[in-house]
Amino acid sequence: MAKIITISRQYASGGSEIGRKVAKLLDIPYYDREIIDATAKESGFDPAYIERAEQSSTNSFLYNLAINGMYSQPLTDQLFAAECRVIKALAEKGPCVIVGRCADYVLKDGFDTFNVFVHSTDKFRCERICEHDNLTEDEALSVIRQKDKARRRHYKYYTERVWGDSVNYDLCINTAVSGIDLAAEIIAKLAKN
Repeated sequence: MAKIITISRQYASGGSEIGRKVAKLLDIPYYDREIIDATAKESGFDPAYIERAEQSSTNSFLYNLAINGMYSQPLTDQLFAAECRVIKALAEKGPCVIVGRCADYVLKDGFDTFNVFVHSTDKFRCERICEHDNLTEDEALSVIRQKDKARRRHYKYYTERVWGDSVNYDLCINTAVSGIDLAAEIIAKLAKN
């Protein structure tokens, strides 16, 4: 079995839910929000701040100068470095499922990983958001675009890779086709092999 299963995902495609189900099927720990909490503990920053900063990386010199001063590393980079340390420490404990946070890239060297990208159709994702957050279809689509853009930018900034590009993953799965439960079963089965 692959020791570490990483799940990257489009917003509202079901990746977090799938991650929890895979962890349960394989009887291994699941990490998502726990990474933010551990990073907050290590860095001293508020978890809500870390969550916002995760999706707001910038390579703007003027922005970084204004926020961090002339001589320090950008705060978002400091937080990402702290998250990387947390992710590696969790992976070193043994088999687990890690959702998001560029874990596929962070663990690319020295760890046995099975990297998954979960995606879906706009229709499937809109239905999930409308049901969960009581939004209109147009509002849901706007949220999807904003969240995916932020994730794409964050991934590119820290990995210099294209988020969602199949060459970066061992498996890409469309939840509009598979559904949540079957996607989890497929991932768990492949991870075992």
